[in-house]
Amino acid sequence: MKSCLIVDDSKVIRMVARRILEGLQFEIMEAADGKIALETCLKTMPDAILLDWNMPVMNGIDFLRALRGLDGGAAPRVVFCTTENDLAHIQEAISAGANEYIMKPFDSDIIEAKFSQIGLI
Repeated sequence: MKSCLIVDDSKVIRMVARRILEGLQFEIMEAADGKIALETCLKTMPDAILLDWNMPVMNGIDFLRALRGLDGGAAPRVVFCTTENDLAHIQEAISAGANEYIMKPFDSDIIEAKFSQIGLI
């Protein structure tokens, strides 16, 4: 079973994403900010990461840059899932190593389509 780390400071978003991804047969880990997510990745590197941009402590883009610098940090497929939908944010995320980008709000069809596009399902 593939694993997905859901990184979002909203408990509701994590809960909704968990329900969708468990339905797609993913084992789920959760983190409320980028610092916790980085600590999680140091222990167990997930196959996929669903990542919010705006979070306290460490935001999504800083987490992504730190992740890609880790040993094994190039492996996870990272899908940004954020309200930041302008071209500058999207380009910055892709340049930093994101594989895909989803705008909030999202639904199961959007997540399934994006995860399929990057070879996770």
